[in-house]
Amino acid sequence: MEKKEVKPLSKIRSGEKARLVTIVAGRGLNNKLASMGLVSDVEIAVVSNSHPGPFVINVKGSKVMLGRGMANKIMVSSCGNEKVKSGSGRQS
Repeated sequence: MEKKEVKPLSKIRSGEKARLVTIVAGRGLNNKLASMGLVSDVEIAVVSNSHPGPFVINVKGSKVMLGRGMANKIMVSSCGNEKVKSGSGRQS
């Protein structure tokens, strides 16, 4: 069985996908992120990770903006070389 590298979400580039492994934070932040859909084993697509600028992710079809401090506490493993389309995701 292959072991994937675990790293902070903030290290994932724009357009890449990752799978949430754990959140290294207290109960309050864990509950806040869970209410936004960030739970164990969920797939996260990084929409924007530019410096300076917002850190935007797509979780379960919703875009979420995170602070860099929060993104540093979310530990993920990569989902391979899958790339995300940078469109809005809306259908007409």
